[in-house]
This record gives sequence, structure tokens and C-alpha cells, in this order.
Amino acid sequence: MSERTSDATSPLTAMANAWTQFAESAFKGATAANRAAFAAFNPASATRARTRRDDTEILESSIPSLGYEEVGWTFERTVDHPDDLTVGDYVQFSKVIDEDDVREFANASGDTNRLHLDEEFARESRFKGRIVHGTLASGLISAALARLPGLTIYLSQDVEFQAPVRIGDRLTATVEVLEVLGNGQYRLSTIVEDVNTDTIIIDGEAVVLIDDMPSE
Repeated sequence: MSERTSDATSPLTAMANAWTQFAESAFKGATAANRAAFAAFNPASATRARTRRDDTEILESSIPSLGYEEVGWTFERTVDHPDDLTVGDYVQFSKVIDEDDVREFANASGDTNRLHLDEEFARESRFKGRIVHGTLASGLISAALARLPGLTIYLSQDVEFQAPVRIGDRLTATVEVLEVLGNGQYRLSTIVEDVNTDTIIIDGEAVVLIDDMPSE
């Protein structure tokens, strides 16, 4: 009797074991897939940040106020010494806003609005697709200011956002001295443009203080 029972239950046991193994394998596969999707979507992924830094060619800065530069960043300025800075002098800074910029900014700022991160979600918005964070785009103004001669300290900034920025757009920020306020302070116009479409993205003004560079 026990032998017949053993023979009858053996296929059921094998089937149960096979199902358990299949379920475990499927669960592990789904978990791995979810983790991969999360890593790709989640801007907090430290691995992505390290990969970007490892894959990006870092250049020694050509001016002492900057820690480093990257290939693809460009700038020009009309004056190289703070004592010569006057009305009409300007700095331009240009770079492409790419996927890594958007996701790293989302992580750094905490602004994980799906409008910037989720293409399917963003397609249903007025923009019909993902757009760059406004403050990320306006950050190019700060990059341009950092390239003024001397050590630039932001005091105030007024901005007006006039058009959205798409991922992959090349932007150029231009800061131009409008007024010398005295005591190392300057009032500047601050404009960010999409160079491909000749569209003004951001318009505004800033006040900065320019100190001497610290002695090394």
C-alpha cells in the first residue's frame, strides 16, 4: 500500500517542486527587472553618477575661478581682469542639457516631477513630452557668472521663463554688465537661449559681487 502511495505522490511532488523552482526563478527575474527599471528611472542611482563621471572627459580649467570643465562646454568673455570690467562686457557659456543632467539635477534638488522624468506621463501634458527643469536651465546663468573675472558671488536674480527646454537642447547663457554699482557690485542682464532655434528661454537680471581671488 505504501509503495503504491509513494508511486502516486511522486509525480505530484515533482510537479510541486518544479512549480516552486519556476515561481522562485520568475520572482527573482521580476525583481531584477524591477531593480533595473528603478535604477534607470531613479535619479538617486549612485552608479549612474559614477558612470557619467567615469565616461566624461574632465578638462583642467583655463581660468582660476573654476574647478574643472568638460568637453562640449564652451565659453567666451570680453575681459580677463576684474579691474577692467565695465558696462558692455559680457560672458557667454554654452552646453547641451542631456539625460544625465536632468536625472542628476532631480536627485540633487529633490525635484522628481514626472514632467521631467517620465516620457509617457509628460506626453499627456501641454508640453507633449518631457522638459528640462526650469532651474536647471537657469543654472547656466550661474555657470556664466562663474566665468566672470575674479570670484563672483551671487546677490540676487530675477528671471522670467519664456519657453520650455527639451532634453538634448544646446543652451547658451549670456550675462552682460548693465551698470557698475560700486564696491565690487554689478548689475547684469541674464539671458538663456536655445541656439538651435534662436529662442529666448529665460530673460532677467542679476546683481553680483566680484571679490579678488583668494591667495593659494
